[in-house]
Amino acid sequence: MGRPPQHTTDDFLDAAVRIFAAKRVAGVTMSAVAREVGAPSGSIYHRFSGRPALLAAVWLRTLADFQQGYLEALDRESPVEAAIEAAAQVVRWCRAHPAEGKLLYEGNRAFGVDDWSPADRDRADEANRRLDTAITKVVRELRPLTGRSTDELMLALVDLPYAAVRRHLDRGEAPPPRTVDLVTRTVRTLLSG
Repeated sequence: MGRPPQHTTDDFLDAAVRIFAAKRVAGVTMSAVAREVGAPSGSIYHRFSGRPALLAAVWLRTLADFQQGYLEALDRESPVEAAIEAAAQVVRWCRAHPAEGKLLYEGNRAFGVDDWSPADRDRADEANRRLDTAITKVVRELRPLTGRSTDELMLALVDLPYAAVRRHLDRGEAPPPRTVDLVTRTVRTLLSG
């Protein structure tokens, strides 16, 4: 019976996020992640076949974590409240996870999505489909309720919350608490006219 591993997969992924926050994606190498964890270089290869698999795992874990709360917010009974809560959730999540927020804002192209395995690309595509389906449903319900166009609703649901957090994430800091209230009030105003 072998010894249990000293370092978990999450230890390696957490280290990759820390490195990304400090050095962007170029700094996220297999050896840098192993050093950050304090593990021998070979141990990272027991979990990830190479850098594309590591980058895919970082992206997919972060995306799943973000989408969990966002999709729950979009699933509220009232479409107006769903949109307001989803926009606020973007800010709340980025406040709690500024490095991961910056990571998602960077986009999966920066994480070499074209080099990922077909299975990892499929997982990313499926996550994007779930998100698109949920947003499309809320937008479809909101149009007759609010009289707003799809573009106006997408501004409220997607563009506005990301614009509100971007400058903070670019500086490597969490958005201030007042940003949640600002986004909530602005989206409510956009939806109510």
